[in-house]
Amino acid sequence: MAVIEIQSEDQFTELTNEAPKDKLIAIYFHTPWAAPCIQINSVYAQLSESNPQSTFISVNADEHPDISELFEVSAVPYFILIRDDTILKELSGADPKEFIAALNELQTTSTSAQPQSTQTQPQTIAQPPQPPQEEEEESPEALNARLKQLTEAAPVMLFMKGTPAAPQCGFSRQLVAILREHQVRFGFFDILKDDSVRQGLKTFSDWPTFPQLYVGGEFQGGLDIIKESIEDDPNFFKSALEA
Repeated sequence: MAVIEIQSEDQFTELTNEAPKDKLIAIYFHTPWAAPCIQINSVYAQLSESNPQSTFISVNADEHPDISELFEVSAVPYFILIRDDTILKELSGADPKEFIAALNELQTTSTSAQPQSTQTQPQTIAQPPQPPQEEEEESPEALNARLKQLTEAAPVMLFMKGTPAAPQCGFSRQLVAILREHQVRFGFFDILKDDSVRQGLKTFSDWPTFPQLYVGGEFQGGLDIIKESIEDDPNFFKSALEA
């Protein structure tokens, strides 16, 4: 089954409210400007084709802010898995392995809960992408080019420990809360998933700690600097984006 791209709030309501109670529904929030979403799009489409027993919905968070606000989505990519009007799992981040694992777990749970029939129906389980072959060590030039691309992946980019849904340090949690409080849409990168980025960004930004916030491709600072900037200018984020 192909991914269903939401065109209206009414369509979303109909798909989620009128689905059979045992139907697992995957909802993927994305934006066209977030580089991580571009990578996830093809993976999500492949999962939809290989798992026809579930419904895969795609929501452009910018075009449908009411739906995004309903689920308190402030960062993309963002995934929600629901069944029978109940949210079973929420995930954020560009690593498809976590989403695939959750999808497999919930589909298996659904299958085991159904009555056994005399003839077993084949069940397709999502398979994670094959791990890439070991690559050559990244050169400093290539790393800097990748870091520049990452810092410009979204108008506001947060480099943090963990994800907005599951921060792995108090400072990252506080900065996520500040962005949400000011209703700032942002992309993010979990530096715990890539040590090259984690170490390289310290030199690239000339800043030794995390989280780090970039606006318009320009480094703005860590948690304390952002707090001070907001105290000096309550419209700091708007001003930085317009600079």
